[in-house]
Amino acid sequence: MEYIIKKLSEIKEEGLYRECKYISSAQGSKVNIEGREIILLGSNNYLGLCNDPRLKEVAIDAINKYGVGSGGSRLTTGSYDLNKKLEERIATFKGTESSLVFNAGYMANVGIISALCDRKWTIFCDKYNHASIIDGCILSGAKIVRYKHCDMDDLERKIEIYKGKKNLIVTDGVFSMDGNVAPLNDIVKLAKKYNMRTMVDDAHGVGVLGETGSGTVSHFNLKEEIDIQMGTLSKSIASVGGYVAGKKYIIDYLKNTSRSFIFSTALPPSDIAVSLKAIDLIEKDIERRQKVIELSNWFKAQLKEAGFTITNTVTPIIPIIIGDAKKTVELSERLLEEGIYAPAIRPPTVPKKTSRLRISLMATHTYDDLEYVIQKMIVHGKKLGIIHG
Repeated sequence: MEYIIKKLSEIKEEGLYRECKYISSAQGSKVNIEGREIILLGSNNYLGLCNDPRLKEVAIDAINKYGVGSGGSRLTTGSYDLNKKLEERIATFKGTESSLVFNAGYMANVGIISALCDRKWTIFCDKYNHASIIDGCILSGAKIVRYKHCDMDDLERKIEIYKGKKNLIVTDGVFSMDGNVAPLNDIVKLAKKYNMRTMVDDAHGVGVLGETGSGTVSHFNLKEEIDIQMGTLSKSIASVGGYVAGKKYIIDYLKNTSRSFIFSTALPPSDIAVSLKAIDLIEKDIERRQKVIELSNWFKAQLKEAGFTITNTVTPIIPIIIGDAKKTVELSERLLEEGIYAPAIRPPTVPKKTSRLRISLMATHTYDDLEYVIQKMIVHGKKLGIIHG
């Protein structure tokens, strides 16, 4: 126990201690935290659908019909007709033959990779991939080769050195802490050249990119080229859960071998109903998808003009790079006092010396609120020596 107390003390000393902020209202562009109205700038609710009355209505209807719990795992008693409808809907949405729903995006990544790969496989993994991808790779027992972030020259060099008989390239579609998009066209070219399988985690691409909001694979017009598409139902889709989409034989295989699918209780029917409705709304509401990108582009331009350092993001995820963890926390705390919640992201979530505020915008944010945010960020950015002028 002394070891734990010592480690906890070190975490606090390094400015890496984390605490929850408790929200007592619906998730939206403004929320209630400790009795105060706060502009929320860290949510993955990109399209602002978490409090949409149309989604609440279908959730209530599903509860009235099916109750509140699923009652078991999917392969025992937890599969409802809604599950079948959602999996068919996801396959259509993503342009694949079939899909399978998990109870969380994390569980999907862990379950897909550990079931598909074993010690005979080599996995080529972007260094900035999500933790759930890394954990899936470790659990699989495969040889893991991590390549420099979005660096295709480094990827090809490592393929030539380390590739085995069975190989997988796995990448985020949109990187959750940087907001940039993986070069999927180039990844597909390398996969074809070296006869490798491909997997894309599209959690942060759905609702934001693609002709109908179906994500990064659609954005690059690669629906027929990517072997496995993984995603979540908890971000733009405003529900909870994860999924995998691909060829029917792959989905059938995962249904029978993925431990995180087989041994987990299924999602409640109300969440499945919300996901079904949300996908319909995302496909139809072009204006909402356009608005969140327009807001993001405007906000990024304002930040750059003020002198802040941001990554090369093309999505509503806008990381403001501070560097020092303690200074990042201090800026976040000062903004919270001003009625703005922009989460401080620190190692090990991001590399050392790249601590940042991870801002993510929603289609429901207003220009007036964001102008207020910019003003306060400039004031405190100057006081902390983050920007000058």
